[in-house]
Amino acid sequence: MPLRLRHLCAAVAAILAAALLSPVTPATAATADRFGFAYVDDPTALPWTPLPAAYQYGSWTPGLTATGGKVALGRFQVRFPNIGLGGRGNAHVTAVARDGRFCELVRWYGSGPDQIVDVQCFRPGGRPADTPFTVLWTFSSGVLPAGVGAYASAQVTSNLLAQAYNSAGAPVSASHVGVGIYAVRFSGVGEPSGILSGNVQVTAQQPNAEPRRCKILRWGASGPEVLVYVACHDPFSGAPMDSDFTVSFHRERSVYASFGPPRYFGYLATPPFAGPTNYSYPLGIGPNGYAPTGPGTSVVRFPLLHERHTTAHVTAIGDSPSYCTIQELWAQVATTAVLPVTCFANNGRLLDSQYSSTFSSSV
Repeated sequence: MPLRLRHLCAAVAAILAAALLSPVTPATAATADRFGFAYVDDPTALPWTPLPAAYQYGSWTPGLTATGGKVALGRFQVRFPNIGLGGRGNAHVTAVARDGRFCELVRWYGSGPDQIVDVQCFRPGGRPADTPFTVLWTFSSGVLPAGVGAYASAQVTSNLLAQAYNSAGAPVSASHVGVGIYAVRFSGVGEPSGILSGNVQVTAQQPNAEPRRCKILRWGASGPEVLVYVACHDPFSGAPMDSDFTVSFHRERSVYASFGPPRYFGYLATPPFAGPTNYSYPLGIGPNGYAPTGPGTSVVRFPLLHERHTTAHVTAIGDSPSYCTIQELWAQVATTAVLPVTCFANNGRLLDSQYSSTFSSSV
């Protein structure tokens, strides 16, 4: 066995031993009512080409398959079978590219029994470009009891809250506080102590497919209330610009809102964030690793989490127009998922940036 792999396996064994000494209280019960995720590896595929089986999963009937296809330059539609619910729910998309390409949502809608997610991708500067990406759509209802994790989401269109969900049954609000700046409050979903916890993901949306990017400006907690400031930018100039967007928060459950399954998921926000923003099930707080690998590049390691049907998303954090993508499809080392991330300045040049990353399996 190579020396590097022996060291990695030893580290995983040590983490497992610590987890057995300090067992994690699981977030039990409740799944998303309907959900689907997928990876588009060939953005030039014809409609409706089956998407890679190892990177798609959903609440559809076993035996069905997520499909997709190119409909214009940089524009690709994903079809999740038999879970159609129209414009309700929440969606995210993350480009998988090392050259500064990025993606946004156009819309999602029902088509017969199926759910369609419409995605537009661009090269730096905002010109359309065919681009691989990860995508998810999820819809939840009902309220979770205390102590079983939390999930909340919001869609903002025309500077107003269009729809929202909160697993605590508490309010969600969104306000436009400046050009391209929004404050989204998720009440009751954070740690009762008020410590920063969980994970946030943000995706720009433009119904006319004009280029926008949105990110986490900053986020914090006050008691169990989570406050996320979202910043959106014009990819041409890098200037702040109003935009539609989606935002979600998940704590001790997967990015698509479910738990048990999946029982293998985790998230990490890069330094200076720590504590409950570095979380894994089944390992608890702190097992995921982060390491810079060069200017603007880094890897996140999620021990034990590379199981069947996996997905990942990344959102940049900060006040500049910088942004982050998944550099290439994550690797599997034993059962560790190794997620490479690349961040860019507005012009597409490599630039160090903080970011929020999340990874989940289907089981």
